[in-house]
Amino acid sequence: MDQDWSKLLAGHPIFSLPKSFSGPSAHPISSLELSSNTLPSFTSIDPNVDALTPSGRRQVIVLKDADLIVASGHEVRITSLSDAKLSQSTRQTYKTLHTPNALFEIHQISLSPSGKLLAIAGAFQVAVIVLPRAGFSRLVPETIDCKSVQVGQFYHASNTAAPIAKIEWHPWGEAGSTLMVMTTDGKLREYDISVDTDEPQQILSFIPERRANSILATDNSEREVASFTLGKGSADWGPLTIYAVTKSGDVYSICPYMPQNASIPTSYVHSLECFISAKQEFLAQGTSAEAKDLSTLYDYQHKYVTALIKQLPPGTVFPSVSRSVLIHPPTTIKSPAARQGPFLLQPSPRILEGSDGGDATDIVYLSFDTDDDEEGGDGSETEHLGVVVIAFQDGKVDVCLDVEKVEARWETKVPNRGLPMLAVYETIDLGLISTLNKITVVPGQAPVLELLQANHPVFLLDPIHTESFYVYHAFGVHGLNIGPVLQDLAAALRADDDSAGTTLDKALHKSAGTTVQPILTTFSIERKCSNPVIAVTIPNDVYLTYSIFILTSAMRITSLPLNLRAETPHTPSSHTPSSDKDSERFNQKSYWLTPLEGPPSYISFLQKNPYTLSPALDRSSGLPKLPQLSLPKAAEGNGGFILTPDTLRYLGDVARELTNQSTAVKLAVKQADERVKLQQHELARMGQKVSQMNAVIENLKGPRKAATEARLKKVQAEQKSLLGRLDRVLQGMMERASPGISENETKWFEELRRMKGEITGFGRYDDESLVSRTRLLEQEYARLTPSLKELFEKEKRRNERVAKSKQGLGVSQAFEFGERSNSERVRISEVEKQVLDLASKLDIAVGQPPWTE
Repeated sequence: MDQDWSKLLAGHPIFSLPKSFSGPSAHPISSLELSSNTLPSFTSIDPNVDALTPSGRRQVIVLKDADLIVASGHEVRITSLSDAKLSQSTRQTYKTLHTPNALFEIHQISLSPSGKLLAIAGAFQVAVIVLPRAGFSRLVPETIDCKSVQVGQFYHASNTAAPIAKIEWHPWGEAGSTLMVMTTDGKLREYDISVDTDEPQQILSFIPERRANSILATDNSEREVASFTLGKGSADWGPLTIYAVTKSGDVYSICPYMPQNASIPTSYVHSLECFISAKQEFLAQGTSAEAKDLSTLYDYQHKYVTALIKQLPPGTVFPSVSRSVLIHPPTTIKSPAARQGPFLLQPSPRILEGSDGGDATDIVYLSFDTDDDEEGGDGSETEHLGVVVIAFQDGKVDVCLDVEKVEARWETKVPNRGLPMLAVYETIDLGLISTLNKITVVPGQAPVLELLQANHPVFLLDPIHTESFYVYHAFGVHGLNIGPVLQDLAAALRADDDSAGTTLDKALHKSAGTTVQPILTTFSIERKCSNPVIAVTIPNDVYLTYSIFILTSAMRITSLPLNLRAETPHTPSSHTPSSDKDSERFNQKSYWLTPLEGPPSYISFLQKNPYTLSPALDRSSGLPKLPQLSLPKAAEGNGGFILTPDTLRYLGDVARELTNQSTAVKLAVKQADERVKLQQHELARMGQKVSQMNAVIENLKGPRKAATEARLKKVQAEQKSLLGRLDRVLQGMMERASPGISENETKWFEELRRMKGEITGFGRYDDESLVSRTRLLEQEYARLTPSLKELFEKEKRRNERVAKSKQGLGVSQAFEFGERSNSERVRISEVEKQVLDLASKLDIAVGQPPWTE
């Protein structure tokens, strides 16, 4: 089906050239090629001429589920890939979106998070189109009327407007209607399409205004913004951070930033509150001046987050099920968010050999948050690691680690801690300079390296595998995989936790780099020109094959299949048992079984490390080893292919590369065959060893078990006889050592007899024994108890009668009854005293009288 995609899309009319390239006054197709002749038209920007060729960010393809949207010139075209996939025999068609308010050459398109709005941008203008509903392909007209509106005409449609650098929808905008527009003058304007399309809701400035009396000499590239990106994170200020890169390569950030009408998950707000509270508790232990300054800053941050917490609906507690709620930026802090930067890049990125340096063109922030909880925490060392990647015109890509996360700061009197920092991990060379340097230049012609002035590399993130991303430029497309870097960093962090800090430094020096693979080449060595890549997209729909679509300026589409990986490369160790732990477990000595000294009884032919697939056979990404060609077509009337020294050199390089790959594949296959034979031999050895172990086990279960049980019974009988003999020997030894009892033992036995006589008595009729006295007391108690109970009942009845009679008695009668009650109480007290005296004489304890219970 992947090859079917290439066939379907290659001849699809949606990729036809714009109307300006047809007719009597048509532009030549060669104007779409980047060459020495067309270089001025690619590098010059005229506000009065909005053409297709100016250099800059180009992205004219997006996918909305299974619908393909393509911008060609002034037109926006749409078609359904699912219909094209099901009806391959029918005529392929597309629909044109009629947008009378957006009549300019489209350079960028961006789909809103809701999938209902499409933002389009030219060199200077921006507009938003309301996309048609599903089922548009069944409509008869080839043109569909769509509502469209220009955005910020006052700021982006005038002759003095700054060029558009990038447009992007904010993922946390309410209803997915927050559009961010960055212009090259460093102004980031936020438009809420559902509120107002003319005036921005917020304006952020990454480039300060020039001062009239300033004597500082700055390069223009330091004051022109090339691109911006949003930060990422889960429990920090990452999602509220915006990074921008200037053409000089300087990186700036502004934090906090959130849309005026934002829809933020409640779990993030609670996590951010916990993050700030933890830092405040940690700083409360310090007393230095720096700790006091930081505590002031964290007080501002706590005030900001508290304002966010107050906007949450009542009853929203943590932990609970997260949901997105409408939140507005707090107004408790009047100061605007401060611009932080430029970032210190440590160590300084290296300059490519043969390059004089180029302008920065794009920036992207990669985050590797994992949703699944890893068992034991393995593999989660890089869970919150951020990577900032910057692209340059000369094919240089700087990979920087965001080791010091940006935090919220405001333009207050709090002293600045210094410039933020990014750790430069590596500098990647895409090989553009080396490719152009191989071309022979005729004396008098401009050097081919000048074509890099019109190069504008752009990043595209893989929507499925976060460790993979792509960079497309004027000479092709490269795929980059940062998985090996993350894998080595995770291993280094785990080793650093278990040992000294030097382990991390050693691991970083030995760590692998980012995997770079060329996917497509559009530069023709024969004609010394190229069709720049203007769009790359990857489907993220269950009904479409996981592949990559690449479009060149000549509207030539290339589709390549990609492979889905069941496990991300930066977390394989979380499921692989550690060999060190296994060796420690098997080396533990048993309490009952002591291993024999010397070599082990069985040694495997296989190595301790598992077999790894050779890189020559590794096709985990699904991309070809050699890049595909999508070269500009020869002009009409040309004699065909011309053999030149450059083409011969290129063919020789390709042939040598194919030979090397063929040799590597043969060696890898031979190695795999040897490995299979070794494993088969090892399997046979293990089968023989298992048979021997089974025979030993059967012997242990049968004859050896019966012999062992008989021996145990014999041992038990011998043990019993030995115990009897031991008792007899001990008794004889005691009799020989002390034939009679000692004086102390005699006294002790006499004392025991005396105590026994006092308790049980010295005779049958001994009345002074404790047993006789106890029985006498029990009899006396049983004799007195009925009379006492009777007296208690009489007293109780008398009290009831008195209580009833008191309701109608006079004073004299009540006094007489009181005297009678007192006399009876005195008699009861005397009886109680007699019983207690008798009990004390008998030396026994008597319970409470019945009337007191």
